[in-house]
Amino acid sequence: MQDSAIQLILQAGLVVKGVLLILLFFSIVSWAIIFYKQRYFSKANKESSQFLQAYRSRKEPNEIHQATRSLMISPIANVFRSVYSDEIHKEKSETKRVLRRYGALESAKLEKYLNFLATTGTTTPFIGLFGTVWGIMNSFRSIGSAGAASLSVVAPGIAESLIATAAGLAAAIPAVIAYNYYLSMARRMIMDMEDFSEELLDFFAKGNL
Repeated sequence: MQDSAIQLILQAGLVVKGVLLILLFFSIVSWAIIFYKQRYFSKANKESSQFLQAYRSRKEPNEIHQATRSLMISPIANVFRSVYSDEIHKEKSETKRVLRRYGALESAKLEKYLNFLATTGTTTPFIGLFGTVWGIMNSFRSIGSAGAASLSVVAPGIAESLIATAAGLAAAIPAVIAYNYYLSMARRMIMDMEDFSEELLDFFAKGNL
């Protein structure tokens, strides 16, 4: 079965091969992002738990700041460290603005690369559909050239179209699932960060900068 599929791909026309290469690119990059984001979110959650433990157990701001030096992925640890390390000690209104700015930067990190997954999920089925249409067109041209419709005449073009369709779905389905899953994780972490920013605002308002 595998040899037959490979043989069909090798016998496909240049257009269909080009479509398959594009879909292969989207699929490889999507899977790379999926594995990267899985490790990223797993480590971010772990570091956030470590930071909260340090934050609750330590009273001195400098001790909390020292505890964040090894926590480079946790969004709440990064927000705390960024505001605490700010050279200008600000009043409460300005601190709130700074917290919002650093929070937006961390939100962008959490959602980084997710747009590519969304693009893959929405475009690759249509790219595969283009290959499908092209394969069917080849089938009709073969029928016109042969002057008769038989399985041997139409099979190559139909096979090309089915391969392109399958490749488009194979690239799109994992990307859509991963996008929805990681987007929900990112939004949950962003909400936790926004809630914690209110607590940090009170913390820094007490002169802990």
